[in-house]
Amino acid sequence: MKITSIKTAATSGHCMHLWVKVETDAGITGLGECVHGGHQAIAIIRDLAPRLIGKDPFAIDALFEDTRRSLVFEGGFAGALITALTGIEIALWDLKGKALNVPIYELMGGKFRDKIRVYADCEVSPGLNMDETKRVVDEILERGFTALKIDLDIFAYGHIGSETEHYVKDRFNMTPNRWEHDRMVQLAEMVVAAAGPEIEVATDLHTRLDKHSAIRLARDLEHLKLMWLEEPIPPENIDTMREITAATSTPICAGENLYLRHGFRDLIEKHAVDIIMPDIPKCGGLSECRKIANMAEIYSMPFAPHNVSSPIGTMASAHVCATIPNFLILEFHWTQRDYWTSIISDNRDIIENGYITIPGTPGIGLTLNEEVAKQHQYPGTTWFED
Repeated sequence: MKITSIKTAATSGHCMHLWVKVETDAGITGLGECVHGGHQAIAIIRDLAPRLIGKDPFAIDALFEDTRRSLVFEGGFAGALITALTGIEIALWDLKGKALNVPIYELMGGKFRDKIRVYADCEVSPGLNMDETKRVVDEILERGFTALKIDLDIFAYGHIGSETEHYVKDRFNMTPNRWEHDRMVQLAEMVVAAAGPEIEVATDLHTRLDKHSAIRLARDLEHLKLMWLEEPIPPENIDTMREITAATSTPICAGENLYLRHGFRDLIEKHAVDIIMPDIPKCGGLSECRKIANMAEIYSMPFAPHNVSSPIGTMASAHVCATIPNFLILEFHWTQRDYWTSIISDNRDIIENGYITIPGTPGIGLTLNEEVAKQHQYPGTTWFED
């Protein structure tokens, strides 16, 4: 069996969702998804396709490494190139599973668990009052989730609300004033109270704070026993992140913007965080993320992947999570989007009562509904053209 073509399409969702279709001379096709690669990833895949056509699609790790190493001077350690390769890699796993008539988790040594626990990023923003917050939290709990995540950083990505509309935020200043600090603590307290004692709550700061502000906030959140405080500062500042982690009992989590196991090595080995969260359809793909998780397991560190993907990328991530002993929980970030179920051919929600059941069908186990997906085609992109 040989690769005959590699094609792309893209849809709008949480971000640009880039679809990668790998076709073979045996008539078997694999579909992958990658995120946050943008138009650059589309161009890169178009350039990479000729060097992969004619190759054995089963040699997944070899194709990935050979391509990456040959482009080391063009970004072979991070960024859009790795994200593009990730989309191809996931498509190859889907293809191989279909060709051998087995699910991806079987190709990776089998599963530790049948169901993958999922938390909902419920998009509570710092501007909401208690009634508004409770309404959003209740909607999440009605869907059966046992864990959720909120954003604490004020005005991040345009967050607004009656409680913060009067506040003029300096977007470049990483040191919150007393009111802003107290508001972040208050929001976390409101969500924990609204969710109740049996629901786990995580919080996200999107790298918005300086070291001392992060330590002060993490300590003032300790009484809430949060699932974690996510990315208080950029994770590439390893030594500072380690100081924050060591200064608080609130678990610190980071990693969504790192790539490959090389990018996670210092974060893990220096105990700079308590929990790692690679974005599987972004940072290197299924095989690479298993290697990252294995590194973390040596240091007794849980693996909780970041995830903004569609059901296709989410299910691909779930296959990996099933094969990892130190898996903690997987993110769901489509609570406010209306085509989560209809974008797959069997038109169902893959999440039931806060869990994904891993399918025993070949490959990823889901099929893209191209008719629905094309209705959300990303502007300025083509649709699976040569």
